[in-house]
Amino acid sequence: MDIVVKGRKTEVPERFRKHVAEKLKLDKIQKLDGKVISLDVEVSKEPNPRQSDRSDRVEITVRSRGPVIRAEAAATDPYAALDLATSKLEARMRKQHDKRLARRGNGRIPASGVGALVSGAAELNDRGELTAEQGPGEVPVTHMGPLEIRGEGPLVVREKTHSAAPMALDQALYEMELVGHDFYLFVDSETKMPSVVYRRHAYDYGVIRLNSDPFYTGEPGGAGGELGG
Repeated sequence: MDIVVKGRKTEVPERFRKHVAEKLKLDKIQKLDGKVISLDVEVSKEPNPRQSDRSDRVEITVRSRGPVIRAEAAATDPYAALDLATSKLEARMRKQHDKRLARRGNGRIPASGVGALVSGAAELNDRGELTAEQGPGEVPVTHMGPLEIRGEGPLVVREKTHSAAPMALDQALYEMELVGHDFYLFVDSETKMPSVVYRRHAYDYGVIRLNSDPFYTGEPGGAGGELGG
């Protein structure tokens, strides 16, 4: 397994690439998860001078046969950001490692135990290619994946497609914590519905399920306005 280091709108010096290889020790990572498939490190830079204290961001993504584990951090330089992100990653991988050991003896943890087990705290397919066909006096047309956008916006700048097996609610909560997000999209193995779990306050969580009704004749819509409830 190799470590892939890439920059997003910034150059990555060879010196930093070597530092990444020294910092992210593969033997330690494989000890925590022996089924790791890939390890990606993405470096980006914030051009806004008002955010100079968080100008360099490092995101580390570990993909294995289990859930994706991701950690990111920002600091005044990429080396400090890497240190912070590495610490977060190791903590999350250790939690996942401990959970696997606990599951072998005690089964899955309940949803109420997620906060106690994971403190502080699916694959990407980007289609960012723009194709515009415009003649004199015509309204510009932009194709973004399956969308056709006429004129200005809404502009979809990133599209992600995830392949995942249905899972229980407690597992969705746990995987949301592993990637450090405030929400997680999944298919509920019990209801078979597309669902979203999200963080509300402290360790309180909410869940939204989308039930497709073929007989609904009203205006098309979703549940976008209900997330914060």
